[in-house]
Amino acid sequence: MNARRAASIVACAVPLVVHAQGPADSLRLGNVRTLATANDPRTAQLELLASQSALRLRNINAEMLPALAIDGVAQYQSDVARIDVNLPGLNLPAPKKDTYDAYAAVQQRIYDPSLRSRHSVERAQLAESQARVRTAIYSLNESANSAFFIALRAQSQIAELETTVTDLEAQLQVASSRVKAGTALASESNALQAEILRRRQSVAQQRAARKAALEVLSDVTGQAIDTSIALATPDLGAAAIAARERAAMLRQRPEYEQFARTRDVLAATARAHSAEEMPRLSAFGRLGYGRPGLNPLSNKFDTYWLAGVQLQWTPWSWGTSNRNRQLARLQQQIVSTEEEAFTRQVQRSIEQDFANIERLESALSEDEQIITLRESILREARSRFRESVITSAEFIDRQTDVLSARLTRAAHRAELSEARAHLLTTLGMEVR
Repeated sequence: MNARRAASIVACAVPLVVHAQGPADSLRLGNVRTLATANDPRTAQLELLASQSALRLRNINAEMLPALAIDGVAQYQSDVARIDVNLPGLNLPAPKKDTYDAYAAVQQRIYDPSLRSRHSVERAQLAESQARVRTAIYSLNESANSAFFIALRAQSQIAELETTVTDLEAQLQVASSRVKAGTALASESNALQAEILRRRQSVAQQRAARKAALEVLSDVTGQAIDTSIALATPDLGAAAIAARERAAMLRQRPEYEQFARTRDVLAATARAHSAEEMPRLSAFGRLGYGRPGLNPLSNKFDTYWLAGVQLQWTPWSWGTSNRNRQLARLQQQIVSTEEEAFTRQVQRSIEQDFANIERLESALSEDEQIITLRESILREARSRFRESVITSAEFIDRQTDVLSARLTRAAHRAELSEARAHLLTTLGMEVR
C-alpha cells in the first residue's frame, strides 16, 4: 500500500468516525492536521517525482545496453584516388566516383565510471525534490492551527455568553413578577430584556465566526465538518514543557531535511564531475554492404565487417572539472548560511512562543482570582436584586463584570493552547 493510498484511507476514515458518534464526539487538532496534509494536491507529487526518477534511472541503465544503429549513404565525388602507372600489360582500373554504403553498427560500453555517480545524483535529487514538497505541505499546519483556534475561541465565548443569558432570563422572571405586582417599574424588566437581546446578538456573532472557521477547515481538509461538533481543546502542556527542555536539540522541521538533501545533491554532483575525468572503454562492431567495401580500389559491391575496442579519455579539460567542484563547494556554503539563518529565525520564533506561554500561564492564574472575586460580588448583587435593594442596571453591571472576566479567561485558555501548538509546529513536533 503506497503513501498516497494510506493517506486517502485516513482522510476518509476520520470523518466517518466523527459523524458516526454524533455531536458528543469532538474534533481534534491532530486529526485536522492529518486530514489537511492528506488533502493537499501536492501530496501526489511525492509519487510523481519517484516515477520521474525511476524513468531517468532506466535511461541511465539503458546506456550500458548495446546501442544499435543502421545507416546508409550514397554519394558522388569529384575525384577519387588512383595510381598513375603505365606498364605494358598492366591495366589498373580507376575507382568509380559514385559510392554506396549501408551498414549496421553496434556499440557496447564496457567500463564507464560516470554511470554510478549519475545514479547517485539522480537518487539525491529525488530525495531533495520530495523534501521540498514536504516542506511546502508542512506550511498547511499553520493554516489548520489558525482556523481551528478561531473556531475554538468562538466556541468558548458562546458557552460563557449562553451561561449568562440563562442567568439573566432567571432574573427577568423575578423582575417581571415585580412589575406585574406593581412593586417595580417596567424599566427594570426592560433593561434585562435589552441586555439579553444584546448578548444573544453576541452569541450569533460568535456562531457566525465559528461557522466561518469550520468552513475553512472543511476546505483545508476536504471533508464536510458538522457545525454542531464540539472542538476539543488540545492538551499540549506536557509536550510544551518537553519542547522547552530540548528546544536547542530539536531539528525536526522538514526544512532541515531539505537542507541535508541539498548538500547530498551537491556532494553527488561533485563526485560526478570527478568521474567524468576517468577513461571510458567500449567495444564496437560494424557489418556493411557497399561499393567499395573495405578495399578502396575495388569497383564491386561487397560485404564487410569490422570490430574493435575504443578508449575515450580527456585527461585535460582546462580546469573545468576543478571549477565545477569549487562551484559545488561554494553552493554547499550557501546552503549552510541559509540553514543557519533559518535556525536563527526558528529560535526567535520559539523565544517569542515561550514568552507568550509564560505570559498566558500567569494571566490564567490571575483570571481565576479575578473570577472568584467577581463571582463573590455577583452573588451578593443577585441577593440584593432579589430583595429589591439594587436595580436591574446595577445587577447587569455586576454580571457583565463576571462575563468579561470569564470571556477573558476563555480567550486566554485558547490563546495558551494556540501558543503551545505554534511552538510545537515551529519545532516540527507532532501535535495531537
